[in-house]
Amino acid sequence: MKMKELTKAEEQVMQILWQLKEGIVKDMLEKMPEPKPAYNTVSTVVRVLEGKGFIDHKAYGNSHVYFPLISEDDYKKFTFDKMMKNYFSNSYQSLVSFLVNEKNLTLQELEEITKLAEKLKNKRS
Repeated sequence: MKMKELTKAEEQVMQILWQLKEGIVKDMLEKMPEPKPAYNTVSTVVRVLEGKGFIDHKAYGNSHVYFPLISEDDYKKFTFDKMMKNYFSNSYQSLVSFLVNEKNLTLQELEEITKLAEKLKNKRS
């Protein structure tokens, strides 16, 4: 299945479900910040996520307990890869350059990135 990008509302529900591991719509609604959306709104988002293949459910009588099918790490990788392709031409040099120029990284943060890059390079060798 090809992963799809989530809307802001879908991502909010997924963040909560990843945290809960499983839950009913009421559980998800309780974790949402004020002003909370309507129960039916969250229920609709949950059904859309199920249709997209992000979650599934177990039925217990009239209740549905939802759980993620896509891990948070897999979705992070998907969104990061998409960002790298669309905004940085798959160039980590462009990404680091952006971080240095736009996000004012400190020298210590740059050194940490360099160490991580060296570690990754050695791991792949």
